[in-house]
Amino acid sequence: MLLPDKETLARLLSHYRAHERAVLVQPHEPALRRRFEDTAYTLCVLMGERTAREAVHAAERYLALGRPAPRPP
Repeated sequence: MLLPDKETLARLLSHYRAHERAVLVQPHEPALRRRFEDTAYTLCVLMGERTAREAVHAAERYLALGRPAPRPP
């Protein structure tokens, strides 16, 4: 199975969250909603999930796997 580039995925997840906040502020703005939906669709395709919620959770889990363990103080 091909896995997405983690930097690209992190950037896309950041865009998704920013678009999500923008749509919550201006829910009736078609251009904002379109960008949000396009980003959600791209996340779904990259993560192989059917819904944006599942794709976001899968992306967060995938990105968390590559983080180094925290160092003790």
